Amino acid sequence: MFNYNIIIEYLGTGFVGWQKQKNGISIQTVIENALSKTLKYKIKINGSGRTDAGVHALAQSANFIFHQEIKDEFKFLNSINHFLKNETISIIKLKKKNLSFHARFSAKKKIYKYIILNRTINSPMYKNRTWLIKKKLNIILMKKGIKFFLGKHNFSSMRSASCGAQNPIKIINKAEIKKKGDHIEIIFVSKSFLQKQVRSMVGCLKYVGETKWKPEKIKFVLNSKKRNLCAPPAPANGLYLSKVIY
Repeated sequence: MFNYNIIIEYLGTGFVGWQKQKNGISIQTVIENALSKTLKYKIKINGSGRTDAGVHALAQSANFIFHQEIKDEFKFLNSINHFLKNETISIIKLKKKNLSFHARFSAKKKIYKYIILNRTINSPMYKNRTWLIKKKLNIILMKKGIKFFLGKHNFSSMRSASCGAQNPIKIINKAEIKKKGDHIEIIFVSKSFLQKQVRSMVGCLKYVGETKWKPEKIKFVLNSKKRNLCAPPAPANGLYLSKVIY
């Protein structure tokens, strides 16, 4: 038996999310179908984590077990991407791993990036790929606010009501904001995140950038552990799973 790790790039627009669901087409289902056609064997994959409907990935990670060795990576990638040519999904890498490797449980850190387009006019180039915010955001205040997310916190106030995680405590290893022209990139690094946690953190930073909140309000909301005190979560279309570190 052989264990393979695939790195996946996708636009989540039009999908119900990563995980298989009865109410629509998932990214996982499309990839499993393409793998099964390529390898002529029914394949199931394990993802590094779920991404919600509309969320994108620059480097999602998944693994699968196959009874034969895949000797030609170039041929494999060309074949599977042929079956994905009508989808907004590409398999960009194949790596052989030991049998103990699991895309989710072996992950040490995940990097998420959120992109805000901060200008008055929308862009057809970035439709469904950024969050258009027309009001000029105060980056200095946002940079002060984001520091309150660093470290170990109870994120009960910033999780979805449908989040199934038992432990709301997470450690944010890195949190930073970069501005490139009219693009604002917000980056978070952690071993794992709660459902809608990143989007909720971005929503809070938007309130700070709009001067609706002082930066210190983020600390207050975190300590409250009350979801109703949190800002509305940012839309899914600006969020990207940027990298999974093993």
